[in-house]
Amino acid sequence: QVQLVESGGGLAQPGGSLRLSCSASGFTLNTYDVSWYCQAPGTERDLVAIIFSDGSTNYADSVKGRFTISRDNAKNTVYLQMNSLKPEDTAVYYCYLRRPIEGPTWGQGTQVTVSA
Repeated sequence: QVQLVESGGGLAQPGGSLRLSCSASGFTLNTYDVSWYCQAPGTERDLVAIIFSDGSTNYADSVKGRFTISRDNAKNTVYLQMNSLKPEDTAVYYCYLRRPIEGPTWGQGTQVTVSA
């Protein structure tokens, strides 16, 4: 079965850290550009970070300097290291990629809550 599975969400205090993982099954991640999106209640899904197949990265302005996206090809996994978390980072985080033939693929999402 072809799917993306996120993990690593949870509750963190302001200033704390979490690491999200996006693991793929049924296909190999390293040939695709992989993104993390977030969606807070009542808002649209927004791009947080993207890692391209060549390893280059790009970030939303709101997370630059705090979040780092990376990939481990041996584990077929993409990570999002989230540091210096703020309450406004609270959202469901989704992993996303687009395959040329099959089209968009989303994970089920993982909840991140930042609160004291």
